[in-house]
Amino acid sequence: MENQTMPTKFILLGFHNIQGLRFLLSWVISIIYIFTLLGNSLIIVLSLVEPHLQTPMYFFLGNLSLLDICQTTTTVPQMLLHLLSGRSSISYAGCSAQLYFFLFFVGAECVLLAAMAYDRYVAICNPLRYTLLVNRKLCVLLASLSWLSGALNAAVHTFLTIRLPFCEANRLNYFYCDIPPLLALSCGDISFNVTMILVSSIFLGWSPSLCIGLSYGFIVSRVLKIRSTEGRRKAFSTCVSHLTAVLLYYGSSIFTYVRPLSSYSLGNDRLISLLYSIITPMLNPLIYTLRNKDVKRALKKILERQMFHLRRECRILGSVSTFMSGT
Repeated sequence: MENQTMPTKFILLGFHNIQGLRFLLSWVISIIYIFTLLGNSLIIVLSLVEPHLQTPMYFFLGNLSLLDICQTTTTVPQMLLHLLSGRSSISYAGCSAQLYFFLFFVGAECVLLAAMAYDRYVAICNPLRYTLLVNRKLCVLLASLSWLSGALNAAVHTFLTIRLPFCEANRLNYFYCDIPPLLALSCGDISFNVTMILVSSIFLGWSPSLCIGLSYGFIVSRVLKIRSTEGRRKAFSTCVSHLTAVLLYYGSSIFTYVRPLSSYSLGNDRLISLLYSIITPMLNPLIYTLRNKDVKRALKKILERQMFHLRRECRILGSVSTFMSGT
């Protein structure tokens, strides 16, 4: 590839037409990012320190939270820097790195959501063999497969994208470096890139979504056979959170990647990209905790434990103060 086809930097134009609102947007995005970090970190900590949460479900949920933290950290700090500084450039190497890590975490999350659906399927449809079928070894294997799939998918698409010629064009109408805006910017043949997107969408998009659909088909069939209304409600409540996260994530990501390039409208698609790159990672902790009694119970226990230690320290300090004043 000749040097003149490779720009030294890209200009991200995602915020170029809303410059008057950039400080307000920076505050909004900062608050979303803080909630994302705190909420997902809380889930990770709870799943590690609370014995009754050290189950396959919360093992997968902890991995999901870690992926959400990594995914948002790949894009949000760069957005905030652009909003606060007024400069919107990113180096060619920085763009390549951002593209790789973003695709890495997006792909891994797609596979992980399918693993979580399998966990719910076994828990509801075969509860007596749950601990045997979904053991620690299988959980680690499925989580590792998720991370490995994301890494390989990201490596392939990043390599195929950065090798394209750009003929010195470097203005991306997007918030961060992603496949659709880079393909739209390229002046070379992108047919192989499009083919590989369709191939990867089969393995990381449609196949996991098919597994999720089949899992929930069996789950619904099983739950409808439960005679008691309370039993059906309890069974469905264990799946509603995961299904909500799946619909939000798969709906927006499939809309972004799994459709003909000619139908892309970057001005509109960039708003959709914010849904699964910023909003969904923030909502996941709320989705999984607001309807989850185990998480709320664990959080209450930790808070009570901290308050107990705080009161004990205050009593000790009070005793020491009384002793010192008496002497």
